[in-house]
Amino acid sequence: MDPARWAAYEAVGAVHRDDAYANLVLPRILAHYDVHGRDAAFTTELTYGTLRLLGTLDAVIAHAAERAVDRIDPPARDALRLGAYQLLRMRVPAHAAVSTTVDLVRAVAPGAAGFANAVLRKIGSRDWDGWTAALAPADEVERLGLAHAHPPWVVRAFAEALGESPVEPALAADNVAATVHLCARPGRITAAALAERTGGEVGRYGPFAVYLPSGAPGEVPALAQGLAHVQDEGSQLVANALVDAPLDGPDERWLDLCAGPGGKAALLGALAAVRGARVTAVEVAPHRAALVEKATRGLPVEVRADDGREIEGTFDRVLVDAPCTGLGALRRRPEARWRRQPSDLPPLTKLQRELLGAALRVVRPGGLVAYVTCSPHVAETRVTVTETCRRSAVECDFVDVRPYLPAGMPELGGGPTVQLWPHRHGTDAMFVALLRRSAQ
Repeated sequence: MDPARWAAYEAVGAVHRDDAYANLVLPRILAHYDVHGRDAAFTTELTYGTLRLLGTLDAVIAHAAERAVDRIDPPARDALRLGAYQLLRMRVPAHAAVSTTVDLVRAVAPGAAGFANAVLRKIGSRDWDGWTAALAPADEVERLGLAHAHPPWVVRAFAEALGESPVEPALAADNVAATVHLCARPGRITAAALAERTGGEVGRYGPFAVYLPSGAPGEVPALAQGLAHVQDEGSQLVANALVDAPLDGPDERWLDLCAGPGGKAALLGALAAVRGARVTAVEVAPHRAALVEKATRGLPVEVRADDGREIEGTFDRVLVDAPCTGLGALRRRPEARWRRQPSDLPPLTKLQRELLGAALRVVRPGGLVAYVTCSPHVAETRVTVTETCRRSAVECDFVDVRPYLPAGMPELGGGPTVQLWPHRHGTDAMFVALLRRSAQ
């Protein structure tokens, strides 16, 4: 078998069979099969693209096969998904996509090779737009979900968050592979110097952001040297907004309440080193706390493996990067849109409110809290913040975030909170609210 396609098959199978995460399992598979360079890029596109567009690919396969996908043998089903993606979304000649996929099916499910050949030839009779038009439901939300491979509940959530703005550009942006963003650690290297070292490009907005053009970020020497780390530009911007907002009185004790896996803690730690402050980084999961330790080595950061809801102490600035559905990072997590369900929201929003309440309790009067999620779902953003503030015994006021984001950023809304978007800002869909505890 072609090693590049076989590696993609193994990765997709691991995601579906073992609930693996593509971004974690794929590098190991590429190394195991010694797939590098252009072949690795092909495997990555094939794997991530197939997982992103899974729902729509399954609808096409079901129609072409004249049976539900759950009635197709799993090994053959995963191979058909890879073949359908090549036919409909990649510049692979149709004969090559069909023949290599049939070979793959013959290797993993020998009795299904003829069936696979017939299904793939039928799929190849239309392009992507032709299939989505032919299968389009009457309901507009479901039509958009099929055309852009998003579950309908996610389409509705994005539409609600966008208000009067059209939702289709946001859905389309989720299907474009995200550029790797690096964060140049303040006080150690500038973004310009990091871009020169890596062959990257200085970010559009963030003072520390560098866009990596290609290649595996793990191979960048600056990361091993502690000069930089991988972090979406939006994550950098919201953490930096907390630090840039003015504060009266002492400014020495900072808290990252949900620190794993450590990207924001590393940025806060580097900024704290420049400003003479110290960071307490709290992470409830011991293995994630270990990742924070590794990410912040050499920085003024103390890591605690504790539950952020039970934290004690008094802090000047607090970051609550709350656990969430992750709907803002669907570009980077290809399987996430199909794994998440609306039933995930109630326990997550309960946890978000408890963590934000804990942050308001430990921030000093006059101190600042940044509430951040990598999700635009209003239940996790505006509703969580307003309801927590309304119910809290601690009085607080909203601080307009917009002045503490880079000048020239478009479409930041009317404030005081800000919602970033991939299609508007090229970042993950990060939400940030700044709260100042009232003086007592």
